[in-house]
Amino acid sequence: MESIQRSTPRQIVITPNINPYADGSVIVEFGKTKVHVTVMLENSVPPFLKGKSQGWLTAEYSMLPGSSQTRIRRDKTGPSGRSQEIQRLIGRSLRAIIDLGKLGENTLNIDCDVLVADGGTRTASITGAYVALRIAVEKMLKSGKVKSNPLRDSVAAISIGISKEGKIIADLNYEEDSSCDTDMNIVMTGKGSFVEIQGTAEGEPFSEEQLQSLVKCSKAAMVQVMDAQNLALKSIGIA
Repeated sequence: MESIQRSTPRQIVITPNINPYADGSVIVEFGKTKVHVTVMLENSVPPFLKGKSQGWLTAEYSMLPGSSQTRIRRDKTGPSGRSQEIQRLIGRSLRAIIDLGKLGENTLNIDCDVLVADGGTRTASITGAYVALRIAVEKMLKSGKVKSNPLRDSVAAISIGISKEGKIIADLNYEEDSSCDTDMNIVMTGKGSFVEIQGTAEGEPFSEEQLQSLVKCSKAAMVQVMDAQNLALKSIGIA
């Protein structure tokens, strides 16, 4: 078993209903990392779903120019390869817990814009996106836009890694992420199932025993991530 340097996430703050124009919105903070997430309903579906009485959920992700120590250029010609990878991950994570057949021919657009980047922006985006999605679904149910709740479960994510000293660190900040030998992102449902495990050895390859230790530590840390989600929802009367 690997020694653990930090088994709990950084301070998590999720502020709901931050945007008055979105169907659901939050600002989610993991330590210094801060992401603005909105969910907006569109009364149409992509061409491949036309006439199939099924909805869709898609996500976009971007880092705003002032989110990093050096200015990030806007994606004027479309998302970068990194942004595409992350927004696909966000979309997959949310589609894993929603019944698209209950949406009708509607699309839920999730936009994640990084305000401050200090590691874990993709996992913060997924965590905040679920809360914003839950808010949007509650509004859709009350307005009659959907007849039954399409959400089957909750979903959240966290980063975790192994330092060069062989210690496990949950919820990596930028400095920790850039110096770790192993970097992993784990997405889980509220029922404890895995949606995705992304793990890469940047330095020394990791063993099966280390992999098991990473998963065990991330599952323990995920409890606090989901508690923060529930606290944000309860603060606006959503159980």
